[in-house]
Amino acid sequence: MTSTLATADLLDQLADIAPDSPLAAARITRDAATRHIQGSYRALFTAGDGIDFTLPERLEVARQVAVGHGDSRLADYYATQQAVLAPATGTGKLQAALAHADRLTHRPAGAAPEHLAELRRVGWSPDAIVTLAQLAAFVSFQSRLLLGYRLIGNQPAEQAQAPSPVAGAWRTGGRSHSGRSAPRAFTQQELGWEPWLNPKPLAEFSPAQQAVLVSNGHADSDYFRLLGRNLPVLEQRTLTDKGIFYTSGGLARKERELAAAAASKINGCIYCASVHARKASQLSKQTDAVQHLIDTPAGESLGQGQSPRWQAEIEFAAALSTTPAGANGQQIARLRELGLSDLELLDLVQATAFFAWANRLMLTLGEPFDD
Repeated sequence: MTSTLATADLLDQLADIAPDSPLAAARITRDAATRHIQGSYRALFTAGDGIDFTLPERLEVARQVAVGHGDSRLADYYATQQAVLAPATGTGKLQAALAHADRLTHRPAGAAPEHLAELRRVGWSPDAIVTLAQLAAFVSFQSRLLLGYRLIGNQPAEQAQAPSPVAGAWRTGGRSHSGRSAPRAFTQQELGWEPWLNPKPLAEFSPAQQAVLVSNGHADSDYFRLLGRNLPVLEQRTLTDKGIFYTSGGLARKERELAAAAASKINGCIYCASVHARKASQLSKQTDAVQHLIDTPAGESLGQGQSPRWQAEIEFAAALSTTPAGANGQQIARLRELGLSDLELLDLVQATAFFAWANRLMLTLGEPFDD
């Protein structure tokens, strides 16, 4: 795909970030995240046509997901890129992909193994299903980054009618698809996770690919060997994660983890909420406050009963995580009143937005268990 934005930073362009602005400086400080967010975009959209998932099809899925998240400028960007190529054909295979992408956009916690079985039935390979999930989840991430950047930079922000940012629900059947005991309530306890598609066996990766998995600690994980069915995207996503969460200065790590837990509560991702609530507790030593967040019943607001700073951060993260996102300039102003710098605001936006991506993978490619 040829584009004037293929080498320039796409989000700088779409969020109208002025090169001399504090936000631009903050993104330079977070250079690893900035580079690998762009690298993830390139891995998904500039590597040429896949045999199972062509570039026109990818762009059509991306356009629809951007529309679903209420970002018309992002949707127009993907439509413009699509216009220079042969259009995606409206096959039953593509329609199934678009239906699944709509599920990832609006109802990720409602995904089930039969949805992946239906994709397989109409011709989607496991590798292509993983790429489809990554693509839809990545555009969900992009849309929230763009809204957050526009709010930080005092740029006009498209505000679609957003639902109230309340805790999401988790199904309480008590058994996973394979028959394991499954969690019935949000928890800080450690959980397992099982895939609904077969992870790629380590022996089927080349020696160089195995080295990438080993270097990132992914070789023994079913989840990451499943995502390894598209290894270039997984590698860029991993580096994005590290650039957002494991960098010095700016927002305290405990607050980045708090934002991840809040986003996961909105999206109904019990697995991610358990991981990141546990990390927030360990780092903050405020286990009771984190548990109060985790215990918020479905349909209720997340920020009540927290300290003023945590309440403002949680409520912003929750509003940014709705579909479409409902975060607003008043929330940014409140966070500034509480002392957050542009770099801290950037960290808060990026930590929250990343879980629009992470939750959608965990919820739609498998499920947790607790035995």
